[in-house]
Amino acid sequence: MKNEYSNLGQLFQFASRTYADKSAFAYREKENKFTEVSYSEVLFRATCLSASLIKLGVKYQDRVGIFSDNRIEWILADMAVILAGACDVPRGSDVTDGDIKYIISHAEIEVLFVENKTVLKKIQTNYSFIPCLKTVILMENDADNKDYLSLNKLIQEGENYLRKEPDLVKNSLSRICSEDLFTIIYTSGTTGNPKGVMLSHNNLISQIENLPIPISSEERILSILPVWHIFERIFEMVAISSGSCTYYTDVRNLKQDMLLVKPTFMASAPRLWESIYSGLMNKINAGSKFAKVLFHIGYFFSSNMNHSIRGMVNKNLKLDETPILMDVLTKLFLILQIIILWPFYKLFDLLIFTKIRKILGGNFKGTCSGGGALPLHIDEFFNNIGIPVLEGYGLTETSPVISVRTFENLVPGTVGPIYPETEVKIVDLNNRSQIYPGENGLGKRGEILVKGKQVMKGYYNNTEATENAMENGWFKTGDIGIMTYNHCLKIIGRVKETIVLLGGENVEPVPIENNILHSELVEQCMVVGQDKKFLAALVYPSEIARINYGNGEIKKRILNDIKKIISTENGFKSFEKVIDIYLLPKKFEVGEELTAKLSLKRHVITEKYTEEIENLYR
Repeated sequence: MKNEYSNLGQLFQFASRTYADKSAFAYREKENKFTEVSYSEVLFRATCLSASLIKLGVKYQDRVGIFSDNRIEWILADMAVILAGACDVPRGSDVTDGDIKYIISHAEIEVLFVENKTVLKKIQTNYSFIPCLKTVILMENDADNKDYLSLNKLIQEGENYLRKEPDLVKNSLSRICSEDLFTIIYTSGTTGNPKGVMLSHNNLISQIENLPIPISSEERILSILPVWHIFERIFEMVAISSGSCTYYTDVRNLKQDMLLVKPTFMASAPRLWESIYSGLMNKINAGSKFAKVLFHIGYFFSSNMNHSIRGMVNKNLKLDETPILMDVLTKLFLILQIIILWPFYKLFDLLIFTKIRKILGGNFKGTCSGGGALPLHIDEFFNNIGIPVLEGYGLTETSPVISVRTFENLVPGTVGPIYPETEVKIVDLNNRSQIYPGENGLGKRGEILVKGKQVMKGYYNNTEATENAMENGWFKTGDIGIMTYNHCLKIIGRVKETIVLLGGENVEPVPIENNILHSELVEQCMVVGQDKKFLAALVYPSEIARINYGNGEIKKRILNDIKKIISTENGFKSFEKVIDIYLLPKKFEVGEELTAKLSLKRHVITEKYTEEIENLYR
């Protein structure tokens, strides 16, 4: 769709013209029933709402807040703000008092959409701290009063405004340039106040234009990730540009909605697939011994078959260069293995894995996973049973995609090849010399730097943070990665997450944590050990562990499991072994120990459990 539009308002108009009567969005109104709204209807309602915003005084590049979770009113508000030439500032309904005070004041928000009366009450509690806020608009279907306006009523009023002034929104839209801001997203950082990432229309359009994954107008896309997060948002914009339909769901209804919608695509987070995997494993373990044995035999054939097929086309993780003769001999062996395995693979796929795919709707072409590292065993599991997981990598500051796996280049354990029209280089962590691209740059670790049309304009009203994020025109991701020998990016960890032990050894905790999560006894964990002699871990036991073992035995069982996993036999260095653990009394929660992307707030957790961590080393 290149050059069809230069800003997102024009994208909405293009989609409305091209896919007018097709369903654009669908939302739950009754049990087991989705109400669909066409492209032309969505744009009409959004334009009416935009007219009302303009009449309320919203001007070119003003900041308008949207504090809401996934729902049809979200996209109406989002479109309306953009059509008015303004810039939205989104956040979820779980917005905290601290977020409300800081974000509304820092972004100077005068007009704010809130999802429901629960969010409204939070705003009202903090009114004295946010004097800049003048108007609150409630998304829930409710009559307006002196404290707030009704979104639905504003749509009705906007229709009347447009009858009298048909060019009201058109004039605002005509002012928008590709470099204008369409959003400021305040990142849920792990330290200090959140930073407002400024993204332009061009940032997002470059992502849509360069999308390497085929999305057609016939796709049914399930929306479950927080809609204010840039990963879910780019997926919605891609859906709009391609004419596909987005179905809003939530965690409570996800299982039912997968069967109801039969989605073909979905943006997802690693935690979702970990949860689905755990549910499947629990169900299998609770079944008969015969069914359990049958599953494991079937998975043996499926995993080996898929591993062999990937090996034939160089799509298995490749961190070292393979001599030509060895490569030829390996492929001859793989051909023989494929011939032997094929009939058994097809039989068990029909008996077992077709049924598992049906539990997830049965029509998945693929799912894009982002927002965190997908544990390798879960990554391989779903790809091996016929549900392609296209893991990607990026940040809010890069709109977000830097790299993503495609159907043609699906290498488990990596985040795929670099996104089109994107430059990536990897630099040495100490002297900042360039490792990749370079003659011998493959397979060597360093910090990932990026250049491209998707890189943000900067942090809002924070020149110092913007300058610190850049290095000679390159954005510093803060992530450590390597370029594999099949030219895919692999993320190793975070620069700031690196643990330095007392002996000077540098340890990346993320790979260790991901491997610990292989244990069926562990639900959550965080590795600690900064300036200590050895590593330890904070662990929250899984349901299986809590049910099957008493307080006296559970720690011993989990620690033994971790020591088996994090061992020299499994490729870990001696100083990477976890020596002791502390059992957490409660799970890490979003808004407390976890960010909205489910990343660990390491400094928060460390401060919260300072005494318990110190006790591990006494």
